[in-house]
Formats: sequence, structure tokens, C-alpha cells
Amino acid sequence: MAGASLLTLLDDIAALLDDVSLMTKAATKKTAGVLGDDLALNAQQVTGVRPARELPVVWAVAKGSMVNKVILVPAAVAISFFMPWLVTPLLMLGGGFLCFEGVEKLAHKFLHAKEDEQHKKERREALKQPDVDLRVLERQKIKGAIRTDFILSAEIIAITLGVVASVSIGMQFAVLSVVAVGVTVVVYGLVAGIVKLDDVGLYLSQRDSELAQKVGDGILWLAPYLMKTLSIVGTLAMFLVGGGILVHGVPPVYNAIELFAADYSGLWAMLIPVLANGLVGVIAGAVLVAVITPLIRLWEARSETT
Repeated sequence: MAGASLLTLLDDIAALLDDVSLMTKAATKKTAGVLGDDLALNAQQVTGVRPARELPVVWAVAKGSMVNKVILVPAAVAISFFMPWLVTPLLMLGGGFLCFEGVEKLAHKFLHAKEDEQHKKERREALKQPDVDLRVLERQKIKGAIRTDFILSAEIIAITLGVVASVSIGMQFAVLSVVAVGVTVVVYGLVAGIVKLDDVGLYLSQRDSELAQKVGDGILWLAPYLMKTLSIVGTLAMFLVGGGILVHGVPPVYNAIELFAADYSGLWAMLIPVLANGLVGVIAGAVLVAVITPLIRLWEARSETT
């Protein structure tokens, strides 16, 4: 009897882990847009740091990211348990923010040209001063990266919560925890690899082996384009994922797209919903940028005068 009970328990545990695995896989697909943007953004956050301090900075931000998720995961489970009606609005809010951020990234050069130039000027002036404390600048960069990570982590947790909202609280906590830890390890592991990619290329290019030199030169050539590719793919995924969340949250729109796609077959039947999600994402993001950006500038102007 004891042996049979143990086997039953092991079977239940295996089934539970299998369920967690399936739910985690589904949630990870939904968060693809945020992950691409998270990876590109965090790699950019480390630029300008001394090479010897790149990995310590990545590690510091990764620890801060884990603290963020320790706060967000229990909060998400509590919302699901006490206020389940809030899950869909939060999910829609996260989808809208993804679309807003996507359009904001595309229009950043036009919307924030003066602010970017002022920031670069202030940083150059600070670095010229002999008494400047680079450790202070580094801590400021880490704090800024952790604040940005909190927003991106909140999006990931909200999207994941939308995927697992119909299962038990225990399953929700398990999936959210796995996604939170997995995302942190994968994103910051890749960030660490990306920021040291040029060092690896330089090391190989200085070896005696002709093959190592060619590989090193190839890595040095590839490194600048890798960040650009990640940024483009991440932005595209933000529109697709964010638009998809908004479409699913408005049943008439979702049904209209499905009915339109039903008239086609093969590749078009699959592409039409995806393209429609992306179009909705771009339109929603453009509307949000047009509404929110003037409000932000008005608030900043008011804060400067007070």
C-alpha cells in the first residue's frame, strides 16, 4: 500500500509538472514581444560602462530584476484570488502599453531629440570633470535599468497571468514563478553574452590561428548589427503581441477578424489574423502616443515651474 501510494504521488507530481511545463510554454509564447524588447533594452542599458564593470553591472541589474519579480508574482496571485475581474483589464493595460512603447520607440528620434541631446551633453560634461565619481554614475545606471525592468516584468507577469487565469491558484503561482525565474536567467544571461561579445571577438582576432582570427573578425563585424536586429524584432513582436491581446479583449473585433480569415485558406488563413493583430497594435499605439505624450510634456512643464 505504501509503495502504491508513493507511485500515485509521483504520478500526480509528474502530471502537475507536465501541466506547469505546458502552461509555462504557452505563457512564454505570449510574452515573446516583451522578452525581445527586454533583451535589447537591457543590453543597451549597459553601454557606456567600463568593460571591466560590464558583468558586475549586469549581475546587479539581474538581482534587482529578481527582487521585482518577488514583489510582482505574489501581487499577481493575490489579484487573481481576491479580484479576478481585474485580470482582463490589467492584461488589456499591458497590451496597450506594449503598443504604446512600440510606437514610442519608432518615433523616439522625433519625439525626444532635444532630451537625448541634452542627456548626452550632460554626460560628456560630467565625464570631463576630474572629480566625477564613476561609481555614482554606475549606480544611477543600475537604478534606471531596474526601474525599466520593473515595468517590463510587470508586463510579462500580467500577460502570463492572463494565460493561467482559469487554473488553480497553486498552478498560477507555480507557472508565474517558473516564468519569472526563467525569464530573468535567460534575459540577463543573454545580455551578459551580448555585452562581452566584442571582447570575445577581439580576443579571437588576436590569436595566432588564422581560423580564430577570421571568427573574431566576424564576431566584431556582427556585434553592432545584432543589437539592431534584436531591437527591430522586439519592436515587431510588441505590436503583434500587444495587438493580439487587445483584439482578444474585444470579442466583436476578434470575431470579425476570424470571419474574414475564414474566407481564405492555407498560408493566408494564418497570416491574416497575425497581420490584423499587428495593424491593431500600430493603430492603438499611435492613438496612445498622440494622447499620452502631450500630457506627459504638460506634466513635466508644470513640475519645472513649481
